[in-house]
Amino acid sequence: MNGRRVFITGAGRGLGAALALTLADLGAEVTLAARDPAALDKVANAIVSRSSAKPETIVLDLADAKAVTALTAQWRAERRALDILINNASMWQSGDFESGSDEDLISLVNANVTGTMLLTKGLLPLLKASPAADIITVVSVSGMPQAEQQEASVAFVASKAAQSGFTDALRQELRGSGVRITAIYPPNIEDISPLDMADWNRTRDTDAWVTNRDVVDALLAALQRGRHISFQSILIETATSNLHFHKD
Repeated sequence: MNGRRVFITGAGRGLGAALALTLADLGAEVTLAARDPAALDKVANAIVSRSSAKPETIVLDLADAKAVTALTAQWRAERRALDILINNASMWQSGDFESGSDEDLISLVNANVTGTMLLTKGLLPLLKASPAADIITVVSVSGMPQAEQQEASVAFVASKAAQSGFTDALRQELRGSGVRITAIYPPNIEDISPLDMADWNRTRDTDAWVTNRDVVDALLAALQRGRHISFQSILIETATSNLHFHKD
């Protein structure tokens, strides 16, 4: 990962923050994007304290299509170098279909589907210019066919199915281009942080939930393989059940 340029969405907390901290520890140059500037600053300051390299932070709401397209246009105009895009940000929603507001449904689809696709499309020319490019999308087990709905709203499940279809179709289109495409399907995640090394490195029982570290390790496995192979999809499940959903 040393010297590789990485753009991470949803990097202000949870899995996104864990990814940012871990990749920065491995020498990557990370750009952190999220909606909350205070959360971004907290992660950036933690990275500085560990590596002395201050990452770039971008306040970005994926539900705002104009903001996404303006950002990607600026990056292309500046001919930014980019090797890895990690589509991690996701808007969560629970509740029955009829009770949710139209505005919330639109925001969720705009963030999870439209925003993710526009960001990927806008940054794709930069990734194609990299000698070793990867696009990894953190979907959810709720994006798998016939997944148990549980607490997830209909709109959330539909948005994750759309992310899954988008990732698979893009993988087929870009095969042979040098840009690898991987989808990761985690269940519900126990939120731990590499800032707490005792908890990060603790061995867990077979009935424990999947943790942030488990997803980080799976993502690193995909990134660090030789360029002659790619992981089409990585489905992560607990040892006892796969019926919990990733909420981000």
